[in-house]
Amino acid sequence: MEMLKDKIVFITGATAGIGEACALDFAREGANLILCARRIEVLEKLVNKIKKEFGVKVHYFQLDVRDRYAVESEISALPDEWKNIDILVNNAGLARGFGKMDNGDLDAWEEMIDTNVKGLLYVSRLVLPLMTARNKGHVINIGSVAGHEVYPNGNVYCATKFAVHALSKGIRYDLLDKKIRVTTIAPGLVETEFSEVRFSGDKERAKQVYKGIKPLVAKDISDLVLFAATRPEHVNINEIEVTPTAQASSTQVFREN
Repeated sequence: MEMLKDKIVFITGATAGIGEACALDFAREGANLILCARRIEVLEKLVNKIKKEFGVKVHYFQLDVRDRYAVESEISALPDEWKNIDILVNNAGLARGFGKMDNGDLDAWEEMIDTNVKGLLYVSRLVLPLMTARNKGHVINIGSVAGHEVYPNGNVYCATKFAVHALSKGIRYDLLDKKIRVTTIAPGLVETEFSEVRFSGDKERAKQVYKGIKPLVAKDISDLVLFAATRPEHVNINEIEVTPTAQASSTQVFREN
């Protein structure tokens, strides 16, 4: 896809799952990458792999998007050659815990809100002026079907993804005159580290989430991110909601024995 060659793509949460798949797909198409994540050792391995396999330029740094001042510092310090960001993929996000509102873990709530909502806001607030100054750019937010319907015990996580859905619309409305495209990709069940993180490393419990179905994988989602990013400039994919064939909603999943 020649239209991505030498474009600058900024991806948050790039070390695993959807973020890693997006980084590999964009690099494969010749895009130069700005990558950040919390796990610097894992990030460095990914960067080395990308440079070796695809020969594109990569600027990377350790970042927890919850840290407002670190976000400001890193993005403000981008070298001039990296400031013309064409595509921002707000991928960093997580679910933590699975409980009812009356006994929820407050620390888990804080982590989800700070990452999924405030982290997206912090990064977007610093990158968007770089786009509006050029009257071009594309923000792709990784949402969830949980941003459209609440499921039992998903309360706060769902609320954060409802916020992502609303913020995507808000950015599109506010910057309509700046020719900024905004897309939300809203997946259902994707087998990544997501459930292991939600259940604090309990791999057996995480496996049960995908038992009896063929779930989506990260590459399924990165394919859609790439699709949205490669439409003609007059075309904006507002949202793509995608689930495994066996999933009809957040609560309706057909599992084979």
